[in-house]
Amino acid sequence: MAELDTVLHQPIRLKIMAALKACPATEALDFVALKTIVGATDGNLGAHLATLEGAGHIQVDKDFVGKKPRTRVQITRTGRRAFEAYVALLRGILDGDAI
Repeated sequence: MAELDTVLHQPIRLKIMAALKACPATEALDFVALKTIVGATDGNLGAHLATLEGAGHIQVDKDFVGKKPRTRVQITRTGRRAFEAYVALLRGILDGDAI
């Protein structure tokens, strides 16, 4: 049986990846919206984003809107493939195929 991806196998990171996977490939989510979706604090979300970014699963872009900073997060191709493989493995376990 294949091993679960330890980077993705954490509830908040899994929620982050699911939210980003639901976006069209060229779109990013704003940090504030993502924080609301996953129910995390600023610091907690930032730490999880750093882990996912370090693994190459997401891209974090920071810019300014006027004088206000903005952070946007987008899933990468690597991240999309990793998430799809993770979900397929979970489905296999649930269906009894991966046992």
